[in-house]
Amino acid sequence: MSILVALAFLVILAALAAAGFFMLRSSGSQEDTEQDAAVQSTERNSRMAKALAVRIGVSVVLFICVLLAWKFGYIKPSGLPLGR
Repeated sequence: MSILVALAFLVILAALAAAGFFMLRSSGSQEDTEQDAAVQSTERNSRMAKALAVRIGVSVVLFICVLLAWKFGYIKPSGLPLGR
């Protein structure tokens, strides 16, 4: 179960990094026409939105997996130790 959680966190971080990459990437050379720049901007926004959607989807699945693991007894809440 811990391997699944670790992999899910890695996928979440990778999707977030991909969204940041697509958001910050430059449009290319300055010789592009305005229409080409608009197409590239739309494509970049589409890729960024897909990466963020993947991150949100994986986060929701991870949250549901943690809730199910608690429900079926795979994990148990232990609370904070109070300095005994």
